[in-house]
Amino acid sequence: MSNEQNTPPPTMYAVDSPDRLKTLMERTGTGQAVTSRELATLAGVAHGTIGALMAGTQRAVPEPKARAIATALGVDLLVLWVPLERSGRTFIPAQAAV
Repeated sequence: MSNEQNTPPPTMYAVDSPDRLKTLMERTGTGQAVTSRELATLAGVAHGTIGALMAGTQRAVPEPKARAIATALGVDLLVLWVPLERSGRTFIPAQAAV
């Protein structure tokens, strides 16, 4: 069995709001504005991805991209992103003490 078959897919993160992304781009953690091209370069993602997130035509990205974008903006991950549940993952609550 290869490692690829054992590795679960990354958690997907949805942008909380295209407007919030635009606002954070106007004033990053350093206080400076960043363009979509600059953000794409800083985060190491395609410029088209940033444009689609801003336009609302793309809502989600894998966790590594979400983290890179948040880091480039100088904000915590959950300021901009909401984690999405992976399909097939079951939540099993901890058992209560008896």
